[in-house]
Amino acid sequence: MLAGYGLPRLEPLPENSGARVPDTMGQLRKLLVLATTTTGIPFGVVNIITADQQHHIAAVGIDPGMCSREDSMCSRVFLSGRTTVVPDASRDPMFRDHPFVTGKLAAVRFYASVPLTTTDGFVLGSLCLFSHAPAELSAERTLALEIIASQVVEVLELQHHARMLDRALEEARTSNKLLESFAGRISHDLRNPLTSIIGFTELGELRSSADAEELGIIGRTSRRMLAMVDDILSFSRIGGALRCGDVSLLALVRDVEEDLRSSLSEVDADIEVSDFVLRADAEQLRMLLQNLIHNAVTYRCPGLRPRILVRAEAIADGVEIQVADNGKGIPMADWERVTQPLVRLHREDDPPGSGLGLATCLRIANAHGGSLWISSGPDGGTVVSVRLPASPVGPYG
Repeated sequence: MLAGYGLPRLEPLPENSGARVPDTMGQLRKLLVLATTTTGIPFGVVNIITADQQHHIAAVGIDPGMCSREDSMCSRVFLSGRTTVVPDASRDPMFRDHPFVTGKLAAVRFYASVPLTTTDGFVLGSLCLFSHAPAELSAERTLALEIIASQVVEVLELQHHARMLDRALEEARTSNKLLESFAGRISHDLRNPLTSIIGFTELGELRSSADAEELGIIGRTSRRMLAMVDDILSFSRIGGALRCGDVSLLALVRDVEEDLRSSLSEVDADIEVSDFVLRADAEQLRMLLQNLIHNAVTYRCPGLRPRILVRAEAIADGVEIQVADNGKGIPMADWERVTQPLVRLHREDDPPGSGLGLATCLRIANAHGGSLWISSGPDGGTVVSVRLPASPVGPYG
């Protein structure tokens, strides 16, 4: 339990940690200053108690140190579940024979200890105040000391949560690396036989007219499988650390038009784009735009020239990009569902696909710390809106 809190010596988070937490040691010192100032007692420490030792992780009036649990005054009372206040330890049956009380130099007289109990009921140690002269602590000041002790626990809980988050982020990084490696191996293992099947079917179609239809079916099926393998590999690689820079929306769309030249010219698609410079990962944003423009062409209305409008505008906390088309549209009931991996609508006359296009776009938006949603355009087509923060910060970078 203590190790989960980075205790007993309050280990700092790694420098490359994705978790962010305030200066824990500084916060503890401030709380101790508040405790000693409020009560008028000159010395204060935050103790973490292990099976055999007591560690001062923060202190006021003395230097932080360590002693054996056997020599600790707090070890005698910190598991009691209540606050201990002793006006004069030399007269108290529990402490009058203790070495810290009977010591000839700097003997402890006044002593107060509040257990540091977590929300799970685990006692980390104590908030301890003491002085070399007897003293009294009123009920009001005792209550104030208990409130300060609860704040000490809050600070340590924050440290705990930050460490848990850091561990989860590290596990996510490792998982993503393993996923990408696995997807790469699977892609390689599947691409080779699929490419061979496609090659042999094309060769068979040239040699045998009798079996051309069956071979054509095999070829088309293999190409669909190959396209799905490529989509899965692309989906697995999205996210992670971003390589952000200033990118031109117009330049990215022109690159996409070059990549999709054949399919765009085949249907005489009209793309209108307004230039806008934003900060993003250029490669991932290009993939997002390519998926959306490809969808606009793929799910066009029969007999209607595809028209695609790509624009962006500055908003209060970043930029919003919209890709609107005049295609078939998506029913409102399916707006959220179609962004899930491998979900397709299976409408009449819809071409085959992997169901990963919009899921990939959503993952790219999330990787930037942004969001994506779908709506309908005035002509019944689909409008996909992507909101990105002014300074994109991905989940792992």
